[in-house]
Amino acid sequence: MTRSLLLLGLFAVAPPLQAQQQPPKPMVEGLKNPESVAIGPNGKLYVSVIGEFDKDGDGSVVVVENGKVTPLVEGLDDPKGLAVTGQGVFVTDKKKVLRVPHAGGKATVVAAPAAFPTEPMFLNDIVHDPETQALYVTDSGDLKGAGGAVYRLNPKGGVSLVTDAKKIPGLHTPNGVILDGKEHLLLADFGTGKLYRVKIADGSGAVVAEGLGAADGLAWDHYGRLFVSDWKGGRVFGIARPGDKPVLLASGFKQAADICYDHANKRILVPDMAGGTLSAISPVIPGAEVDETPLAVKTEVAFPNLTWTGWKNETDSGKPVELRPIVLTHAGDGSNRVFVATQHGVIHSFMADAKATTIFLDIQDRVQYDDKTNEEGFLGMAFHPKFKENGELFVFYTPKKSKNTNVVSRFKAGKDGKADPASEEEVIRFTKPFWNHDGGTICFGPDGMLYVTHGDGGAGNDPQDNGQKMSTLLGKILRIDVNNKDAGKNYAIPKDNPFAGDKDARGEIWSYGWRNVWRMSFDRKTGQLWAADVGQNLYEEINLVVKGGNYGWSRRESYHPFGVKGVGENKGMIDPVWEYHHDVGKSITGGHVYRGKKLPELDGHYLYGDYVSTKIWALKADDKTGRAVANRPVPDQKKPILSFGEDEAGEVYLLTTARDGKGVYAFTK
Repeated sequence: MTRSLLLLGLFAVAPPLQAQQQPPKPMVEGLKNPESVAIGPNGKLYVSVIGEFDKDGDGSVVVVENGKVTPLVEGLDDPKGLAVTGQGVFVTDKKKVLRVPHAGGKATVVAAPAAFPTEPMFLNDIVHDPETQALYVTDSGDLKGAGGAVYRLNPKGGVSLVTDAKKIPGLHTPNGVILDGKEHLLLADFGTGKLYRVKIADGSGAVVAEGLGAADGLAWDHYGRLFVSDWKGGRVFGIARPGDKPVLLASGFKQAADICYDHANKRILVPDMAGGTLSAISPVIPGAEVDETPLAVKTEVAFPNLTWTGWKNETDSGKPVELRPIVLTHAGDGSNRVFVATQHGVIHSFMADAKATTIFLDIQDRVQYDDKTNEEGFLGMAFHPKFKENGELFVFYTPKKSKNTNVVSRFKAGKDGKADPASEEEVIRFTKPFWNHDGGTICFGPDGMLYVTHGDGGAGNDPQDNGQKMSTLLGKILRIDVNNKDAGKNYAIPKDNPFAGDKDARGEIWSYGWRNVWRMSFDRKTGQLWAADVGQNLYEEINLVVKGGNYGWSRRESYHPFGVKGVGENKGMIDPVWEYHHDVGKSITGGHVYRGKKLPELDGHYLYGDYVSTKIWALKADDKTGRAVANRPVPDQKKPILSFGEDEAGEVYLLTTARDGKGVYAFTK
């Protein structure tokens, strides 16, 4: 947004990219030059109202509730950008930044004109970084292409330059600004209709989209979709994922100013400056629709009468002990037995109608598990495709005798039908610098090879750059041949692995750039490998894994650049099929593509959940494009989701901690 008299006729308006959607009936009318809208932690809508341009004292910030407008603060000059944090409502007002208490009252100056390295000319948008508590503010300069800049206001009150036209040649009129992952911003250029990604560390920028008219406001939803308003053209665009072209969502506004995404109600809020209104429009991007309607399925305890042999819900001293079922699978031997492994190191087997389990393997004596380091323990299990003939199974666990270590071992079943603890043969060993990010999923592919994933080595920010380092097995998905052995190994490297024979890379690597895959699985119908990668700062992600693929960590976190070495979308890195923000959930648990018979409506949907938020979804991707076409919620049990599993018939189960032993849930109608 800006002063209309200075801009009439300066910029051409790009033609619509899709059929136009006329604005709906406004939520609020009669506002005098509304500029920015923001939603606070309390769910209130805040709108900055400029009043008459260049007339001091007639501006305000108002609160909108149920169509009613109430002043939060009055007596401002030309208030524009808003950022609502736990500390209050921050607003740019000509050449200064103010803070207003949530309850209203007097505005205090956070940054006066003299605090800036160069006195600002036209402060515009503002965004808050919740990780660093910094504020980023745009100065649109003289509105003719000179003097524009982006500044950083640190929590202690200092103001520093982030970028300007010297650092980004061609930058004309900085306007809307929003965070894009860690250490990066997206910046809308009102003067050129371009969208820049700015690296905060050095102020450099790259064009990521253009043709946006007089680009003004920016807003993300929780799933990686970006929305941009065109002030002069009175339009709103959507960008479904990085690299996509902007698609027109709505037009017909007089001056579409600084928009906001309303996550609770799934709508985009649009202040129309010249129209004096606040409206809500649909966020659905034509051509990139995603079905998010709830599924009419539920979860229920799968084996309510089952007793877990050898397990007690408390110690002899009375300390509570939760059952921690971590893997559910089958032997593929036609027996229809269900196998459930606990994180402490016991594999139980049973038929669906059994009253008690049989202990198939107990290696608690060598498995390290502690609630304080709960990413360790017995983490993965896979039966050999020819288990019926050779009796082999493979497990991934943390050994007690070695610190910061994980192993994959082979065990064999004896004549009694149980796996022999003494038959252990270590196949591969991982050593890592920190205790966490163990990964742990192992599974056989349709090709008969064993796929193994391990995290990046732990801590935060991948300090040793293992995700991108090809000389280590950390931060990778591996593919190994357990039917043969190379010299010095208890496995062989398949000759058709993407890096086999490469002197600069480990030949076991199938794909790389992973942080901490928590569950991967093959679609039993298509053979596609799915992997859910746990995020760090802001995003969780689901990926379709391909041979030799680089999935970005730690240069990217999902669709976004990560850290000072972060990069934008590029041909050398594969973006996920789906992401969600940490406001939705903070630790993804990957599952399986449903291919069972009981719930045909789930066929082809990838069932997954979130350990922290306990939410469950069914995601479906287009087989040809790899784009998500559905992400449908499933009612959850409000319990941490440890894992998912699949039985021999293709039915999918959810695993959770359980003091009462009822930790396995089935999906049902």
